[in-house]
Amino acid sequence: MIYGASNFEQPIRWGMVGGGLGSQIGYIHRSAALRDFNFNLVAGAFDIDAERGRDFGLRLHVAPERCYKDYKEMFAAEAAREDGIQAVSIATPNFTHFEIAKAALEAGLHVVCEKPLCFTTEEAKELERTAAAQKKIVGVTYGYAGHQLIDQARRMIANGELGAVRIVNMQFAHGFHNVAVEANTPSTKWRVDPKYAGPSYVLGDIGTHPLYLAEVMLPDLKVKRLMCSRQSFVKSRAPLEDNAYTLMEYDTGAVAMVWSCAVNCGSMHGQKIRVIGEKASLEWWDEQPNQLRFEVQGEPVRILERGMGYLHPEALAEDRIGGGHPEGLFEAWSNLYNRFALAMTAADEGQGVDFWYPDIHAGLEGVRWVENCVRSADQGAVWVDYK
Repeated sequence: MIYGASNFEQPIRWGMVGGGLGSQIGYIHRSAALRDFNFNLVAGAFDIDAERGRDFGLRLHVAPERCYKDYKEMFAAEAAREDGIQAVSIATPNFTHFEIAKAALEAGLHVVCEKPLCFTTEEAKELERTAAAQKKIVGVTYGYAGHQLIDQARRMIANGELGAVRIVNMQFAHGFHNVAVEANTPSTKWRVDPKYAGPSYVLGDIGTHPLYLAEVMLPDLKVKRLMCSRQSFVKSRAPLEDNAYTLMEYDTGAVAMVWSCAVNCGSMHGQKIRVIGEKASLEWWDEQPNQLRFEVQGEPVRILERGMGYLHPEALAEDRIGGGHPEGLFEAWSNLYNRFALAMTAADEGQGVDFWYPDIHAGLEGVRWVENCVRSADQGAVWVDYK
């Protein structure tokens, strides 16, 4: 159980790049990082408009001299301070992630970055090498993985309660972009422009979320090859897709499917993962995140509830209120930021960690998966070896 007391004598001095007024994601970063007193927001370059960013920073009670015009000014100024930032979160459009993350690591900072981490596996590997050389961690905000029942599923699968895993069905298929909403919504407009979003829209923006859930639940499964078909039903989005189907084969012989979609009319969120074994299945849906379906062949369906004593201890460790009370996405993100803080502190002390979190390797795999999907789709939806 988490009671909100800090894990550290002093909170980690923390800054943000992006996440300012109008940001879709900035508030949840701040809410998650500040909740357990493990971080203290002391600096930021919150907006591409320096004056607007400064005004917003002041409303967050950041000192005026530490509200910077851009990340370069912030990293240089903070490095010269005895009380300079130790970590930074990057909440900017996709095309800026690599440049900012690399600069942050070279400045000796831990990094939390929105996904995708960058556009290519070569860039991701460069960040991986830089992080290792600097002995700093990179966390990637696959926020749904912070729900406790994801850990419960991981433990049940590892304990053999499903038997050998045969099939993994994943989807993130909402309907909110069934028309060209980007025409009037700046925060969506850049997501469908390849110059700013990169080589994909829904594959990278939402498909990688359930993919990472599968990586957490099934850490030993490795993709062997895949086939992807992608479509632009709103034609103005081409060449970026608003719908995609990806079939995958794992090295164990198990198979998987990922449906990534922004035009699933009527669907609120539609993110689900179902893991099917030889004896039983597990299913989790992010619209009902406090329940995990456990279905044993020939037996009644069991609904496992968050916060109950019959769960594995690891699935109870991050509860913030007793069972029966619903916890949501803000709590899940807070759990991840708690893990990021522990990993940062361990790295600074020259120690490793014995828990999972979405790290640089998870970010790299997300980029690699998107690259392979695009390669397959652009060749006419052919099977490609995963590389």
